[in-house]
Amino acid sequence: MPLSEEEQRLLEQMEQALAAEDPKFASTLRGATLRARLRRQVVLSAVAFVAGTGLLMVGVIVQMTPVSVVGFVVMLGAAYLFITAWRRGGEVDANEEAPQTSRRPSPRTPRAASGGSFMDRMEERWRRRRDDEP
Repeated sequence: MPLSEEEQRLLEQMEQALAAEDPKFASTLRGATLRARLRRQVVLSAVAFVAGTGLLMVGVIVQMTPVSVVGFVVMLGAAYLFITAWRRGGEVDANEEAPQTSRRPSPRTPRAASGGSFMDRMEERWRRRRDDEP
């Protein structure tokens, strides 16, 4: 049963109050569904890759070129979906790791943080942890 207009308005007000009161908790709640969907996509694309490999092998063994081509295309598509879901999952984790506050600049992905060297990224991470402690 759908919510009434009053209930939807109250729910939106509660969400806004939660986001204003505790933005880190609110971003964690929002990211959970996205993270779960990306994890599911990674698993399904890995299964599809294995199925494509199986089709490719069956096509080679039975000497049916169209089956091999379909298997290869399935493998290619699954690899693409896997890589895009994996990268987006890293972006979600990076955004949760360093939520946006008024005294800091917007969060960046770990690869782009302060020049890109490993030590610079580790120092930036250490500074953020120290800033978050009470």
